[in-house]
Formats: sequence, structure tokens, C-alpha cells
Amino acid sequence: MTTASPRTKGGYADTDWGRVHYLINGDSGPWIALFHESPLSSRVYERVLPLLGRSARAVAFDTPGYGASDPPPGPDFEIPDYAGMLAQAAAGIGMARPVLGGVHTGASLAIATAAHLPAAGLVLSGVPLFDADERADFLANWTPPAPVDGTGSQFAWAVERYLRIWGADVPPDMLHLAVTELMRVAGRYEWGYRAAFRYDPSDALAAADVPVLLLDAEFDMLAAKDALAMELARDARLTVLPGLPGQPHLRSPDRYASALLEFVRERTTTKEGR
Repeated sequence: MTTASPRTKGGYADTDWGRVHYLINGDSGPWIALFHESPLSSRVYERVLPLLGRSARAVAFDTPGYGASDPPPGPDFEIPDYAGMLAQAAAGIGMARPVLGGVHTGASLAIATAAHLPAAGLVLSGVPLFDADERADFLANWTPPAPVDGTGSQFAWAVERYLRIWGADVPPDMLHLAVTELMRVAGRYEWGYRAAFRYDPSDALAAADVPVLLLDAEFDMLAAKDALAMELARDARLTVLPGLPGQPHLRSPDRYASALLEFVRERTTTKEGR
């Protein structure tokens, strides 16, 4: 008999910056906290959460300023500041020693949150380990102003942007999700992006005293950074999901969830065996 997937619910946690929105699935088992890429939201994990919720308590947070979370007080806060608010939100809903996971900006947030919230492990997809030239290029070129006007040109701009970043073969439902979430925050979509480009997660990753799973799509735009992440982390392994151009949580939620749960179970078994 197949066990039915639990129902995903939503909620808010209070922080010093206001409310942080989250989606949660599962009511028992180990905790998993998931952080998304800029400028999207917890909705990118909608198909992953029910798979995790069968044997864990999985929570996907909206980064402050994205999705339904309140924004920071201004545009110039840094990734550790965002991470502090996410740690407040996680503690506010009772999370204890979660596995922290994230994609791109979310990977940096997971690493930085581990400095505020004791964690059982990290699951990272596309860690932004940029060198100085890459960082400067992203800051200069990646976040042009969205052309918000009365004729709707912002929507065509957002569609073109994601077709260029994610590829012309991006599934229509993924494209729709990305465009609508970007449009939701068009006036400040660059805030979290630029914080991620300014932030170097190298030292925090090297200092993290927990096992790390690098769970990446084979052709992710940041897949080349996996080798450096493996060198920096104290206890790391790499799992590559073959054939994917990126976005493993969106393009292959079953494989993504399966690998994540295997890691979580190992961490739980290790802890119980001590």
C-alpha cells in the first residue's frame, strides 16, 4: 500500500525584520530547512516538500524580500544578516539541529545560517564560490533594473531573462513560476542577488563542522565550483544528477529528494548510534 503524501501547509515566523513566510510538510522526524535561489521563493520546493514530508519535517523559507516574506529594512544588508533572520524564523517554529539545504543564493544562506543555528549537515547545490573578477562581473551586469511600466514590457523582459539563463527548452511551468515570482518583487529583485554576489562563502564553508552533501545538476552554471567546495569543506561528498542543465529541485524533484533524504537518514542514524 502506498503511503499518501502529507499536505503542505504555510505559515509565518516573526523576526527582527518582520514576518518570514514558509511552507512546511511532515509532522515528525528530523528537520530539514531549504533556502531558494534569488529572486524566487519557497514555491520552487513545492514538489520536493511532499516527498521529504513522508519521513521528515521539511520547511522551505522565503528569503526576506522575496515570496511572501517581509523585506529587509533596505538594500544593503549582507548574506549573514539574511541568515540571522532565517535562523530566527527557524528557531521560532521549533526547528532543532536541521539539515540546511539551498540552491545558489540559497546555498550561501544555508552555509551562513549554520553559524547561527546548530545544524546536522548541509546540502548545497551550486555554491557561489566566485573569484574577484567573477564577483565584479556579476555585480556589474547580472541585475539590470526591471523595466516596470504600464505596457507590460516587464513580463517579456522576465521571460527573455529566464529563457537565456535556464535555456530555451525550460518547461513552461518552470518558466511561468520563475517569471511570476520575479515580477512579484520586480522593484527589489536585485537585493538578495547583490548580497549573494558580495558574499564569499569560502571561510564559512571551511569552518562548518558538519558533513556536507554537494547535490548538483551535471550542467549547472556553478557546477565547476564543486571541486573547490570539496576542497574547502571538512567532510564533503559530491552527488551529481546526470543530464540536468540546472535546477535539480525543479527539474528532478524525485531524485533531488531521494538523495537529500538518504543524507538525512545517515545523519540521523549516526547521531543515534553515538
